[in-house]
Amino acid sequence: MAGTDLVMYEEEFHLIDAELQRLHNQANAKVVFLVDKNGQLIASVGETKGIDTTSLASLTAGNIAATGGMAKLLGEKEFSILFHEGEKDNIHISIIGQRVILVVIFDQRSSLGLVRLRVKKSSEVLTGIFETMQVKSEQDKAKGKTSASPFAEITDEDIDNLFG
Repeated sequence: MAGTDLVMYEEEFHLIDAELQRLHNQANAKVVFLVDKNGQLIASVGETKGIDTTSLASLTAGNIAATGGMAKLLGEKEFSILFHEGEKDNIHISIIGQRVILVVIFDQRSSLGLVRLRVKKSSEVLTGIFETMQVKSEQDKAKGKTSASPFAEITDEDIDNLFG
């Protein structure tokens, strides 16, 4: 389940966005964003101006991967929660449903305890949303509704003609 491709449906995207907004407000966070384990930004809310969210998403995924390597060396499956404390800002990172990464950036206006409490509740909601997406995706595949990749029909000859 963790490594399968997932289709993002509009309805679930709105649910995810609403949950991130709720977490942002309830945790009194600066920024909340969701990233897949490949480092692709799924959604973000908050004070993102001045933050390179694309780079931050990639670095977060790399951080999770590196920490996963450390966990394996110690005989753990993974470390599902990471926390980084800075002079002004703090970052709380958690793995949701073994498939996506939830990142909460907060400052002195909030506390680690509040963030952890709110993240725990949001994690349950987000896990449910992703489970629903998984079921929908499997149902669509069974019905033959999935669209083939637009690149599936491109051959090496087509690429050579394009760039040759």
